[in-house]
Amino acid sequence: MAQFIVVEGIDGCGKSTAAKALTERLGENVVLTREPTDSWIGTAVRSGDKQCSSPYLDALLFMADRAQHTLEIENWMDNGKIVVCDRYYHSTVAYQTAYLKRMSLGDHFDWLLDANIRISIHPDLTFLLRLNPELALERAGGRGDLSRFENLEFLKDVHENYQRLARLDNSIVQIDADRSPNDIAESLIGIIRERKL
Repeated sequence: MAQFIVVEGIDGCGKSTAAKALTERLGENVVLTREPTDSWIGTAVRSGDKQCSSPYLDALLFMADRAQHTLEIENWMDNGKIVVCDRYYHSTVAYQTAYLKRMSLGDHFDWLLDANIRISIHPDLTFLLRLNPELALERAGGRGDLSRFENLEFLKDVHENYQRLARLDNSIVQIDADRSPNDIAESLIGIIRERKL
């Protein structure tokens, strides 16, 4: 069984629902965690969504939260736990690359990927839930107020950045998210079994 599994995807793809369902199916020896975390750094990340701040500060806050979170993940794994994480460094690379580009600051994909890999654990398996950005935005809108990241053109850029990551990392498995939550969860479990993780 894999020790560290990440569930990724654009807003509205069903990622959090899939991570929770996967955790339930994997049994008792599992920790479900997420990013941003509930730590004081994670709180600072979330408050940045409502305030005007440097776009670089955003990226660095996400990374600071991740650096601390990674220590927790390592500790859980050292204690024999399987860790399922709802978002990890892939999100920062995909979203912040799109955000910095929209701020006319260039393509920072390589910088963000390099910086995040240095402070992260490489997951045993990353599930990338793939969903048409139009449908994802429609789903996200049903949850209430949209964040600054939840607009169509932006999500299209984020989607493309996830594809860039998938082309570079063969531990990323893309999953069609235009299905029921139960079907998605069964697909995730099937792949874990198939790979004999």
